[in-house]
Amino acid sequence: MNTDWLAAPCPSPDAASADAARARQAQLTKPPGSLGALEEVAVQLAALQRAPRPAVERVWISVFAGDHGVAEEGVSAFPQAVTGEMVRNFASGGAAISVLARELGATLEVVNLGTVNDPGEIPGVRRAVVAPCTANFCRAPAMTEAQFAAALEAGAASARAARAAGAQLFVGGEMGIANTTAAAALACALLDAAPAALTGAGTGLDAAGVVHKAAVIARALALHAEAREPREQLRRLGGFEIAALAGAYIAAAQAGLPVLVDGFITTAAALAAARINPGVRGWLLFAHRSHERGHAALLRALDAAPLLDLGLRLGEASGAAAAVPLLRLACALHGGMATFAQAGVSGAADDARGHAA
Repeated sequence: MNTDWLAAPCPSPDAASADAARARQAQLTKPPGSLGALEEVAVQLAALQRAPRPAVERVWISVFAGDHGVAEEGVSAFPQAVTGEMVRNFASGGAAISVLARELGATLEVVNLGTVNDPGEIPGVRRAVVAPCTANFCRAPAMTEAQFAAALEAGAASARAARAAGAQLFVGGEMGIANTTAAAALACALLDAAPAALTGAGTGLDAAGVVHKAAVIARALALHAEAREPREQLRRLGGFEIAALAGAYIAAAQAGLPVLVDGFITTAAALAAARINPGVRGWLLFAHRSHERGHAALLRALDAAPLLDLGLRLGEASGAAAAVPLLRLACALHGGMATFAQAGVSGAADDARGHAA
């Protein structure tokens, strides 16, 4: 399967729409800049949607699930069977992201990329099974070239489906026992950082468990030290769901679809995507600062300013879903507030002229 599409160019955000949105913000009945990030994100969305008055009513959420061979190293507080069980929970509506998607009126797509306890055909779950799990990357690359290409394409297919359905915002989520280990290993490779600096508790490891997890990551980094290109680092150290996220982000950016990035794991995928195709970065918004160690370093590398900081570390796109109402409010304020002229209210310039007189 060919991956040449990864390098295809992404359109640039529309500067004219951003300028028009910025000019409107300057005329709304409030002191300039008084709505802070709500103003900034409205202007950013205007540029991405090529619309001076953007909207995020139609939201598409894809949750990618896949198991990891490195789980056999004892790096998670939960058994590997949980991945397949959670696929069922997503589909039946019992997971956090299921509840959040319902509340938002968002489309929720669940994509099964391969679990050790395959739940089989489930209504509402798209089967894009690559293999039961990745290889243990302490012993071999996590994915073969064919597996890697298939995972990337599975993510791209979701982004393209979202665009075809008229989505105004794409959100990616993930599920996979041991995937904070994969994300931390990938982050260490991308940032040339020490495992101890980026390895966190994941599903709830104690201090000794975190030390062990960092040692496992160090072994993997030593084995794959010759991998210096981001594409190869993602193939060797990522997971099916992390590769799918990267593929989705690249395809979304190529299609001109804004992306809201969730937490630690999705941000590792976003950094890989932006390193593979730099045009992706301009299409990314960032939902929240995860409580997981290592997320702050990834956000700094992407020069990202997340909207929320609530101590979240669940994944599943839950943090991104929690930020969607803020985006909607930003758009409502931008489009619905009166200008000084419409309201008959004196603006700062009018007041300044009055004092001068």
